[in-house]
Amino acid sequence: MSGDERWPAEWMRAVLLTSVLRIVAEGETYGYSVARRLEEAGLGTVKGGTLYPLLGRLQDDGLVTASWREGDGGPGRKFFVATPAGQEALRERTERWHAFTARVDALLQTTTEDPR
Repeated sequence: MSGDERWPAEWMRAVLLTSVLRIVAEGETYGYSVARRLEEAGLGTVKGGTLYPLLGRLQDDGLVTASWREGDGGPGRKFFVATPAGQEALRERTERWHAFTARVDALLQTTTEDPR
């Protein structure tokens, strides 16, 4: 699979929130860094118009906190960190995601076999 693979939009919508929460749970980070990590992971380019509202939703849900910091000679940045509730939500979502994808994978394996 090439690095410039474009995943179907509905797949990205399904996995993006948990993926962003996973990145923020690794340690304090900011939006551009999150977008870069998503791209490095092979999920493609996630634009700010998608990413920042999602980070805001995570903040509204109490799963991350945010704070502004002055930039070193540049604009300030909004840093995000996962809360304990965010860490727990990540654990639960990850377990459920693995169970779900295992079931989908099993279904796809049976439906892609030659019926003859």
